[in-house]
Amino acid sequence: MTTPSSPPSLPEHAHLVHPKYRPDIDGLRAVAVLSVLGYHAFPQWIKGGFIGVDIFFVISGFLITTIILGSFQGDGFSYREFYARRVKRIFPALALVLLATMAFGWFALLPHEWEQLGKHVAAGAGFVSNFAFWSEAGYFDNAAETKPLLHLWSLAIEEQFYIFWPVLLGLAWKRKWRMLTVLGTVAAMSFLLNVTTIHSHRTAAFYSPLSRFWELMIGGMLAYARLHRPPPKPGWSRHAQSIAGLVLIILGLCYIRGGKAFPGFWAILPSLGAFFCIAAGPTGVLNRYVLASKPMVWVGLISYPLYLWHWPLLAYARILEGKLPSDGIRALMLVASFVLAWLTYRFVERYTRRSENPTVTAGLVAVMVGFVVLGLLATTRYYVGRHSDPYFNKTAAAAKDWAYPDGLSPIKVDGEVLQQIGQGKRRVLFFGDSHVEQYGPRAVELSKTSPGTLDSLSFVTWGACPPIPNVVDEQNNVCSERRDGGMRLAMSDKFDAVVFGGCWNCYFSQTDKPNAETAAYDRYYFFDGKDKRRFMGGGGVDFSLNMLETVLTTLSKHKHVYLLLDNPVGEGFGPEEFVKGGRLGDMQVGKMSPTAPWDPKQKALHERMRQIAQRSGAIVIDPIPTLCKKDWCTRADADATPIYKDAGHLRAEYVRKHATYMDPAMTTPATPAPAR
Repeated sequence: MTTPSSPPSLPEHAHLVHPKYRPDIDGLRAVAVLSVLGYHAFPQWIKGGFIGVDIFFVISGFLITTIILGSFQGDGFSYREFYARRVKRIFPALALVLLATMAFGWFALLPHEWEQLGKHVAAGAGFVSNFAFWSEAGYFDNAAETKPLLHLWSLAIEEQFYIFWPVLLGLAWKRKWRMLTVLGTVAAMSFLLNVTTIHSHRTAAFYSPLSRFWELMIGGMLAYARLHRPPPKPGWSRHAQSIAGLVLIILGLCYIRGGKAFPGFWAILPSLGAFFCIAAGPTGVLNRYVLASKPMVWVGLISYPLYLWHWPLLAYARILEGKLPSDGIRALMLVASFVLAWLTYRFVERYTRRSENPTVTAGLVAVMVGFVVLGLLATTRYYVGRHSDPYFNKTAAAAKDWAYPDGLSPIKVDGEVLQQIGQGKRRVLFFGDSHVEQYGPRAVELSKTSPGTLDSLSFVTWGACPPIPNVVDEQNNVCSERRDGGMRLAMSDKFDAVVFGGCWNCYFSQTDKPNAETAAYDRYYFFDGKDKRRFMGGGGVDFSLNMLETVLTTLSKHKHVYLLLDNPVGEGFGPEEFVKGGRLGDMQVGKMSPTAPWDPKQKALHERMRQIAQRSGAIVIDPIPTLCKKDWCTRADADATPIYKDAGHLRAEYVRKHATYMDPAMTTPATPAPAR
């Protein structure tokens, strides 16, 4: 993404050999960046556009390896000149984007958002963004669309490659190792790590440089081949490679989805596509007439600043709107990205790349170190944003009030990890998602206040994973495995009672076909072994609820079965309702009204779930009488303290004190001692 095949007008360092400028590679870079921009702005249209990053990786691997190996075979490789060139190429545009992102964040973000941005600025300037976002990933991580610097994860991986790769190749050259063996070994190990971890550790496989380097190695192996073997003569073979390359990329754009195990084997499509496009050379038919066309080359030349600018603009538009912006606003953000990218390329990048003054390099390094320091000051609250009202801490405290599995102990039963508490004779399994987890604090509270009546409670849960057979979550490959393991335990004789619960409102209240605003939630479907019936617009909700009723009916013949109905969810219930005013004006923490309306769709689903329980013989656990009255539901206590941690989950403090409706499923009254 960052390494150019420089136009001939740019000066080169004496000790570094650079590949001859190829406009078709700039055109390939344009394909990559336009794919990413299309996916980020209009994901419902270009669903596989994120593969543009993988194309960038192959291009960078090819160009960097060409420079390194060519220099070793020529006048010699200069590490100092290599890294000075990287600094002058990468730092100027990045510094501008960090400055603009932080300046606008200071003006518009809330305190907790500002602190997170500070962390991301420090990580971005230190080129460890991939590790920062890896550490944050989880069920309660805030939406990716609200992280203005999320896209820097890929830049961090490339920078880590730039540090690691020259040193390894230098060692191999000095010790006369076979270069192709080194390239192949690194690629094979990285790819093996990728495909073996993509299901069990998906976040790690996505963000780890070790599971991504194989894509850069594909470009590196092509670079070695071009330096040591004569390229094929212009003709049909080059045309075939050119066509095959773009066809593979198009297939990736059409068939790869965010819910698939990516990178995994799917990343082979864009990686080999980029490989064939580069291997075809400038005379390949599509390289010559499509990739090397003037519009594509122009986009390719500004692709690096274009990639840097587009995401903060889209993210801030999302933050200001409080939801997905309209198509027009997103299109406007892309236009602004092109304008800023061209200005950055024309007046900043070209100047710094031409400069031979060593103070320029030193100054750029100092600037980046300054951003690391500034980011750390922001994230540790030594440097606060404009919206620094201390009462914002009230909303922040609510958002962080999640205690599961604190107070519970992990145990392993039949290969499944459960969270357990209590020593009572009755063994109760709580089976579901985070809407079951949220009641863990009530179990812990009962263990303190009524230990003699507490049953032996075990929680087997997985966030956003409904406890219903044959339901598939496209974005969570572990869900089916975890759910099936929990179902085996529920059916077994190891438990006397089972509580089924979930965010039923999240899964089943929205049955319309997805649109641009709801496309991100279209991730579930019911699979009967033959057909995929999507929850949104595909009838999957009816099939799923019928399956749930079948399971409850079967189980209730052998043991106590509870169906935990859902609490109200929606934007009106989260602690952010405290915040008053606009982000571009004055923002304050106001007093939250104590109630919010109960969505009619959620009310209808609630009644449907109750009927399912009654028909199946399950015992209903209903939070609505505690939370709601006449279609208005509590979202704050009498003193305006929010009872929700976010738009869907009750906070731990409230659950501990007030979720008494859970007690019948958690306790068995002590048998009174016989009279004497």
